[in-house]
Amino acid sequence: MKNLWLLTEERPKKEVIATIFRKFAKDNGYAVFIDTIRIIPILNREKFTFTYEILGLKCNQVDKIFVKTVSGNSSFTDFLIFNQEKEPTLKDTPIYAIEETKTDDKESRNTGVYQRCSKFVFIENYCPKTKKIMLYNLQIEQKTKPTETYIFGTRLLQTLGVEILGKNLDKKVFLPFKTIDEVIDFKNNMRKAPAGNVPILLKKLKEKIQISGRLYKSGGLLHDPNIGALSIISAVLRKLGWKDKIEITQHGLSQKNVGTTNKFVQIANKLDISLQGLTMSKATMNANYWKYDLDGEKLGTIFIHLVVENFAKGMSIFENHAGCEKGYFITAKGKPIPLAKYTDREEYKAGDKSAIIYIPDLVLIDLSNKIIIDIEGKKYQFRKNGIAELAGYNAFDNLYNKKHYPKHKIIRTVVLYGSSEEKIVEIEIGFLLNENGKLILGVQAPKLFQEAIKNLLDFWKK
Repeated sequence: MKNLWLLTEERPKKEVIATIFRKFAKDNGYAVFIDTIRIIPILNREKFTFTYEILGLKCNQVDKIFVKTVSGNSSFTDFLIFNQEKEPTLKDTPIYAIEETKTDDKESRNTGVYQRCSKFVFIENYCPKTKKIMLYNLQIEQKTKPTETYIFGTRLLQTLGVEILGKNLDKKVFLPFKTIDEVIDFKNNMRKAPAGNVPILLKKLKEKIQISGRLYKSGGLLHDPNIGALSIISAVLRKLGWKDKIEITQHGLSQKNVGTTNKFVQIANKLDISLQGLTMSKATMNANYWKYDLDGEKLGTIFIHLVVENFAKGMSIFENHAGCEKGYFITAKGKPIPLAKYTDREEYKAGDKSAIIYIPDLVLIDLSNKIIIDIEGKKYQFRKNGIAELAGYNAFDNLYNKKHYPKHKIIRTVVLYGSSEEKIVEIEIGFLLNENGKLILGVQAPKLFQEAIKNLLDFWKK
């Protein structure tokens, strides 16, 4: 019997896993049962195997469900799903490529759609036969009336064959585009950008379509929302049959900004997009779309996060694992709230860098002892940097932890990944997951860590 394998850069979330499982079952006509979901690290001789098993999901056509952490080599979707017996290799073809976001256009028009779009265009280079899905794991109320930007972006995704999950879409509004002129007319009739901004507009000429859009930001080709928007507009024009030139105008780039490894340059090579006034570089594509992550600092923070939530009386109230989507802060009433970037935005804009709110990689709450734990994640070799960064959380604690959990004690600790070390000297370090999978508690590890690791080890005792 085949297994279901979920390869992801993200911290696996129970509600997302359940949605993916239901989608898989529906597509195949399988009956499924969903009970309490648990994400269990698989240990072998008290060492982590860098694989998690999902318990609580039942389907007679699926043996087991596993999760492994991977790293994309460029513009990577959040999940690759495989249905096969053995652990996936680069030669295997995923059944789904899924991009997960908690962001609705109520919070951000660009991040909610455009910033994600380039991932679906990019993956065509590697997995053209894989089903693409945009999964909204919304935690705040969905906007009642969608913005024009969201409607346009979603219709572009639908035209490319991307399925939308997790949102209620008006089927009279959200339809794939049928013609090139329909795409051009819709975009050009949208509300114009504020004065001083370069609007994204399409101009159809006899032998080319020009698309205006700024790509220059922070010294390079780094404007992610516009990279996504221009990528997917171009991809849709090609899908709808445009075979002549596509030219980006008013991009703001100079020739030195057009490298060979930038994701937009790679997409432009694939779709035959040009930049007005510049020569498009020949892209250097990585041979592989993904690799198993055995190096990232988040291996440690995701591990302690999942172990605490599944083997102790604790939970996360904020997460910002390296390379993962930043979560909301969860109040004592269970309300998710987005974090501010600055204590005072005007002071920051005036040059006061101390107005930045430095945030932990993870915040756990010990429900039994009323303790909040701010956690900084680091690779072992950068542990001293992690210890130093613990001192920077005062603004975060004052604005969030103390405000919403006034009766809780707050402590700070560092969680590490890497090295072959089997002992921790520094008292500021609470936990180390070494490269061999060894679980090492610090000399003053929080009680919550001690409880979770003990219960995990007991679970795997023969």
